[in-house]
Amino acid sequence: MTVEQEVLAAARTLEAAYVDGRMDDYFAGFAPGATFVFHTGASRHESLTAYREQWRREELEEGLAVISSVASKQLVQTVGDDVAILIHDVATDIRLAGAVQTLLERETIVFARQPGGRWLAVHEHLSPVPAA
Repeated sequence: MTVEQEVLAAARTLEAAYVDGRMDDYFAGFAPGATFVFHTGASRHESLTAYREQWRREELEEGLAVISSVASKQLVQTVGDDVAILIHDVATDIRLAGAVQTLLERETIVFARQPGGRWLAVHEHLSPVPAA
């Protein structure tokens, strides 16, 4: 399997867990020191723990739930043998505060190969798709 295929498989695993609401499996796809920048949040998350805490808070306080998420236009850029950058578009439907929202975003996920060969995400960045 090529690095590109391995990274796309890791991304599919992340996406499936996210859509299925298996958040422990979703978060297991990130390195503990992963960082996150989301245009929907007031601040960046400088660790996986910070992101998990925000997610749980929004689940409990606002009923956050993922309804669907579809990635398209995927591009994998490799940096040596142990780092890869996935860029794609994502259309996500979420439920938040009782209302369904559709988010059209561009996403960048940086993956790093771990000892043993597993790819984990070490950085995620989401930005809105600009209006046409």
